[in-house]
Amino acid sequence: MKRPIQLVDLHTQYQRIKEEIDSAVLRVVESTAYINGPEVHDFAKELGEFLDVKHVIPCANGTDALQIAMMALGLKPGDEVLTPSFTYIATAEVIALLQLKPVFVEVDPDTFTIDINDARTKVTDRTKAIVPVHLYGQSADMDAVMSFAKETGISVVEDTAQAIGSNFTGKSGIAQKVGTIGDIGTTSFFPSKNLGCYGDGGAIFTNDDDLAQKLKRIANHGQRVRYYHDDIGVNSRLDSIQAAILRIKLRHLPDYITARNEVADHYDRELGVLDGIQVPARASYSDHGFHQYTLKLEGIDREGLQNHLSEKGIPSNIYYPVAIHLQKGYTQYGMKEGDMPMTEALSAAVLSLPIHTEMDSEQLFAITNAIKEYINS
Repeated sequence: MKRPIQLVDLHTQYQRIKEEIDSAVLRVVESTAYINGPEVHDFAKELGEFLDVKHVIPCANGTDALQIAMMALGLKPGDEVLTPSFTYIATAEVIALLQLKPVFVEVDPDTFTIDINDARTKVTDRTKAIVPVHLYGQSADMDAVMSFAKETGISVVEDTAQAIGSNFTGKSGIAQKVGTIGDIGTTSFFPSKNLGCYGDGGAIFTNDDDLAQKLKRIANHGQRVRYYHDDIGVNSRLDSIQAAILRIKLRHLPDYITARNEVADHYDRELGVLDGIQVPARASYSDHGFHQYTLKLEGIDREGLQNHLSEKGIPSNIYYPVAIHLQKGYTQYGMKEGDMPMTEALSAAVLSLPIHTEMDSEQLFAITNAIKEYINS
């Protein structure tokens, strides 16, 4: 029986590493060190070595990672934080929850990452931070981001949830892992991420010793030592079973990224020559983790294409159909339809295809042949 085509095939991936995973989980169960056990500390150390960053603070999920990062910066209600509108809601959500003001910024039409030229037009005396999102697996232009942050004196929180393991190589010629360049980096270990656990999880990164200590305190009820609370904090922990799973999957992450790039290479070859389809741009300053493979359609009925693919058992998705500045919960920040033409145009044009570590050539040709069939019909 043929394997069905899925957006993400976590089951087949698990089967390939089943023995390693089962052994790791059983090790935690037998130890009974379920919270903040040795697996958590070992994972933080190993991830820090992989990323070449001084401090890794595991936490409960990627949204918590963003919230804890914002709290550690000491921002005050009403302070403004620049962030793209073309991304997942969590990035703006934590800004709003902390009574800060999200200020939405356009993205580059090719890389889908934050447009610093637009950010410059939105700086005020209340602007205190910027959140570049490394979208779909590719780095934002961190040279531009860091130069802008230095000019304006604001903090940088990198959202690395979709790009863990990707490298940014700027003007210095030195490759740096995304999430380690700004003041603070954050990530998610949601199961479908390139480095995903089997529940929920997240982490925060920094090279700043003082910030690291504050981040650790905030993630643990604001505690310096038990029952001594120096900060107002939260309860956000990565449990030991998830850490044990992530230790295994971290060892496979370079191979996972390679497999995703092989899928992307096939799509590029087969679809890059078709009229009306723009395959993902690959920035000169970044390699690509291809968390998503996202087409930009021009003159093609997106819904019609999706229906055609669905009829052939091929899933697809739209990341993201409604930009954040047009979401009902966020119209209070004063933006309306037409205010962000590039972001709004992308929301109407993008379509993401299946991409994961377990795809075979038969599946890939089924997908690209179905797309060709629709376009040529």
